[in-house]
Amino acid sequence: MRFLRLIFLNLLLINAAIASLARNSKTSAITAAIKLFQKRSMLKIIPVNVGLILDEQDYWVGQMGYRCIKMALSSFYDTHQNYNTRLVLHTKDYKHYDVVSAASAAIHLINNVEVKAILGPLTSTETQFVINLGTKAQVPIISYSATSSFLSSLGSPYFIRATQRDVHQVRAIGALIQAFGWKEVVPIHGNDEYGRGIMPDLVDMLQGINARMPYQSVINPLATDDQILEELYKLKTMQTRVFIVHLWPNIGVRFFLKAKEAGMISEDYVWILTNGMTDLLESFDHNALESMQGVLGVKTYIPRTQELKNFTSRWSMNFKHDHPNVYGLWAYDATFALAKAAEEAFISSANDFSSSKISKSNSTSTDLDDLAVSNIGPKLVQAVSKTEFRGLPGDFSLNKEGELKPSIYQIINLVGNGWKDVGFWTAENGLMKDLKGNFSSGSAYSTSKINLRAIIWPGDSFSVPKGWVIPASDRKLRIGVPIKDGFTEFVKVQKDPDSDTTKVTGYCIDVFDAVMAKLPYYVSYEYVPFWQMKETASSSYNDLTYQVYLGDYDAVVGDVTIVANRSLYIDYTLPFTESGVTMVVPVKENHTKRAWLFMKPLTWDLWVMTCCFFVLIAFIIWVLEHRVNEEFRGPPLHQAGTALYHSFSTMVFAHSENILSNPARFVMVVWIFVVLILTQSYTASLTSMLTVQQLQPAVKSINELIKNRDSVAYQQGSFVEGLLKQLGFKEKQLKPYKTCDELDELLSKGSKSGGVSAVFDEVPYMRLFLAQHCQKYSMVQPSYKTGGFGFVFPKDSPLVPDVSRAILSVTEGEKMVEIEKEWFNTQDNCDSSSSNKVSYDYEFSLGLESFWGLFLIAGLATVVALVVFLVQFMSKHWHIWKQNNGSFWIR
Repeated sequence: MRFLRLIFLNLLLINAAIASLARNSKTSAITAAIKLFQKRSMLKIIPVNVGLILDEQDYWVGQMGYRCIKMALSSFYDTHQNYNTRLVLHTKDYKHYDVVSAASAAIHLINNVEVKAILGPLTSTETQFVINLGTKAQVPIISYSATSSFLSSLGSPYFIRATQRDVHQVRAIGALIQAFGWKEVVPIHGNDEYGRGIMPDLVDMLQGINARMPYQSVINPLATDDQILEELYKLKTMQTRVFIVHLWPNIGVRFFLKAKEAGMISEDYVWILTNGMTDLLESFDHNALESMQGVLGVKTYIPRTQELKNFTSRWSMNFKHDHPNVYGLWAYDATFALAKAAEEAFISSANDFSSSKISKSNSTSTDLDDLAVSNIGPKLVQAVSKTEFRGLPGDFSLNKEGELKPSIYQIINLVGNGWKDVGFWTAENGLMKDLKGNFSSGSAYSTSKINLRAIIWPGDSFSVPKGWVIPASDRKLRIGVPIKDGFTEFVKVQKDPDSDTTKVTGYCIDVFDAVMAKLPYYVSYEYVPFWQMKETASSSYNDLTYQVYLGDYDAVVGDVTIVANRSLYIDYTLPFTESGVTMVVPVKENHTKRAWLFMKPLTWDLWVMTCCFFVLIAFIIWVLEHRVNEEFRGPPLHQAGTALYHSFSTMVFAHSENILSNPARFVMVVWIFVVLILTQSYTASLTSMLTVQQLQPAVKSINELIKNRDSVAYQQGSFVEGLLKQLGFKEKQLKPYKTCDELDELLSKGSKSGGVSAVFDEVPYMRLFLAQHCQKYSMVQPSYKTGGFGFVFPKDSPLVPDVSRAILSVTEGEKMVEIEKEWFNTQDNCDSSSSNKVSYDYEFSLGLESFWGLFLIAGLATVVALVVFLVQFMSKHWHIWKQNNGSFWIR
């Protein structure tokens, strides 16, 4: 065979020489032909046996890969005629999805053909087993179609992945999910290694972006149409509407044809395809594409290089009705890399490429224990790992794990008879609207939908699906409501024995109805009373909310407080009421007569300062007036009495002495202003003490209750019981109550008479209670913060964000005011200024810190007046001072 090839090649060289002779000098052409003939005669061709395991019945990957591999060998050796090695392809067919058949083909190629490398098989399931065989025989296994990340975990040095691993496209899918804010995703995959292999990466991705996976849909690759329809109808009954489809085209096309038949290629649905199908869209017929309208997909990006254009032209000449897909291009590059690596291994092995170590009992063995071991395998796999070149689908470069480096992905939208690009994804930059030459790892990673073009969703909709709907069934949402005897203004359940119907009303019910009416979509629901709260005395709100976790209710509406321990298994909406737990105690009148109460409005330091200033003002007025005013003259005691009387009488503005000097008048005007402020403040403070403070709380602190071991009340079934125990109350001190009348009776009796000294409950309840008994009880600070009343939904329910936004809309509008007036109009019977809330610091005295500015002004006024007086006095009597040698005392 080799001899015939050499003869054929020599004839070609002779013909070329003859043609050259016709155009040029006869002598030079003959010389060139002779030299070429001698050179080719000296070249030693080394055949390198390479195995190809494929399923010839698989059109999209099997036949496409085989054709591209043949074209790669032809093209490579046309451009590398000086190579000593030649890959000799040995094809072995196997049954698709048959691991035993693929393993048998590999053993045959290793033992009987003595291949130095194997291309294939097609799927990850068969590749997993063949990798183990290749590792044992030191034969590199090069895959151009097995994408499962599980194969990497095998850690085999003889496995080369000349294709993209699933983990890379999973990150691109995660960016899409983040861009549109979907919180629940259902993956649809096969139950083979290809389908299962993507799940670990998909689960990690969803956890990283805080999205849930409530269900996995597993499709058997050999499933019938009826089995596919059965699974689709099951998906249709769920509320999640975002599906990630990771299937091979042969089952994936049938799946979408049935999805369209089931009415699931319509509005509200989101379908995201992995590249297992999108990379083969060119091979789909019109019916397949018609069933995928509006579907999104992640497709391997292939740049339109000149090499790819040349290859496409050569392909079209041989296969007029087909188009090469990315698997064929990967197979082409894998063959190119293997041919280059074979030559390098030949050079590094000292031209010894023909032998292998065989340990087999006969030449046709397929026993696993008798596998042939290749001597050249380690060098060959090392050479392939280092091979780099510009391939058809992009740069061929392997990382240290022997895998093709991450590629760029297109985000496509299937419309019409094809698809359109809506964006790109790169590992460095995330989502991008266009690929520009300046993008790099320095740019921020983006998951924003503004980096995507307009998308046409299933059902020809331009509105982004919210990713979930109320299940497509006639079942309404079951809304659990509490049953209670007291505080029925919040929730009231009435059962008509004649018609056997239940009517649910109340403040919380009206708020929920208003909120649901605000949603941008219709939700059908019905109220279902939680009868266990009436039948079982120990039943509580914890039991009610736990029914949502168990699935008995779809939500709970009522006076349910947002507390931390319940949020571990259910989700709350935003609160629609004020929050806090407060203490209400009886009030008592203070009939004690305190003789010195009139001293309380001012603190002692303010009293002392005021008296000092009265004396100071008396002295200043005497200094300024006694020389010019006869009323301030006379005996010393008379002068002192007149000055003090004049100063202190300003308290009641009864001063009768005339002031003659201007400095003294200035001082008096400022001082009267200060006295006016002081007297008005004193009057206001004393009035407050004589009126408001006539009602005082019977209990002033929680520590007083605990110290005296008084009994306290809490509403039955409320979380407040646990709060009181945390505060230090004993079990025997706690008494539950149900109704406002029962609570009034307990508080009226008092702790010593079998009642309670105080009640602890949430602010909305206590405001309603005080509205009916505003003259008997009062709130006492401090209060304990809680989350307020909220609606309960299952964990991670997609309804929670929308309902929370609707709560904000209702509470900020007039509707909330109308609902509160309807149910709590009894509060108008009590004066809002009545003492329903008492602070512990109920005796407040005015201190010097509140008036030091006034005293400062008065002091400055006296200093200014005194300076003016001295200046006037000195200027008037300067000559006397000189006559008496500088002494004024003679005057």
